[in-house]
Amino acid sequence: MRRPLPLARALGAVSISMLISTALIGAVPAPASATPPNIPSAATAASRLAQLTVAAESHGDSYDRDLFPHWSTVSGACNTREEVLKRDGTNVVTDSSCAATSGTWFSPYDGATWSSASDVDIDHMVPLSEAWASGAWSWTTARRESYANDLGGPELWAVTDNVNQSKGDKDPAQWQPPRASFRCAYARAWIQVKWFYGLTVDSAEKSALTSMLGTC
Repeated sequence: MRRPLPLARALGAVSISMLISTALIGAVPAPASATPPNIPSAATAASRLAQLTVAAESHGDSYDRDLFPHWSTVSGACNTREEVLKRDGTNVVTDSSCAATSGTWFSPYDGATWSSASDVDIDHMVPLSEAWASGAWSWTTARRESYANDLGGPELWAVTDNVNQSKGDKDPAQWQPPRASFRCAYARAWIQVKWFYGLTVDSAEKSALTSMLGTC
């Protein structure tokens, strides 16, 4: 018959076991976040919304997507789209050309999860044509390129392709994410982009954003 371990030795064994378990858990890489950086709090977003100039959109007839060079090279063979797929996916594996060959992506707009990069679009939170009509028509091409490839703020999102296509170039007065619980974050991100780039909002857009912040 085995004698029971003295209490001190038993507690020591438990502690060692816990340390080993913790170390093993820590060794598992954390899943990538599906949330771009620098989304303000609801209070900060409301303050920034109040600072935006309210004006009717203009110059819409002169918009051309090519005026916003996008999916520019970030490093090596990787362009902006591929960087967002790596940033916002989980267990993403890429080939020598930086194309994602496997991984999973959670689309916050509709709550769907995808295992093929071909099912995922990279959405410009504030669409390029919306930005154009809100003031980007006066920018240099270099500034429009920076805007269209901005990885430092909440402008680029990995989302379900047909949901992105449904959104198109609509502002929040015309389209909101089908996943209602995400509308607070959507409004905060939209406001941040417009505020950071000094873009205007129209009155219907501002009203919709105010209502969306009310869900936070």
